Amino acid sequence: MNYLERITIDSAICHGKPCIRGMRWPVEVILDMLGAEMTNAQILEDHPELQKEDILASLQYAKLLSSGKTLNEVMG
Repeated sequence: MNYLERITIDSAICHGKPCIRGMRWPVEVILDMLGAEMTNAQILEDHPELQKEDILASLQYAKLLSSGKTLNEVMG
C-alpha cells in the first residue's frame, strides 16, 4: 500500500517540513520516536491523534529519501 499520500508538505506548517496529514507532526519526529526504540503501540498510545498508517508512511518516506527520489517524483 502507498502510504505516501499521508505525507504533506505545506510551507505554513512546521516550516515546510514533511508532516503527517497536514498536522504539526513532522515525519522526523515519528522517526525519532522509532529510533528511540518506541514501539508502534507505545507511539499510538502516547499520541492518539496518530494512526498506524502514519508511522508506516513515515518509514516509507524515509525509504524514498534514502533511494534518492523525491515525493514529487513518486506522487507526480
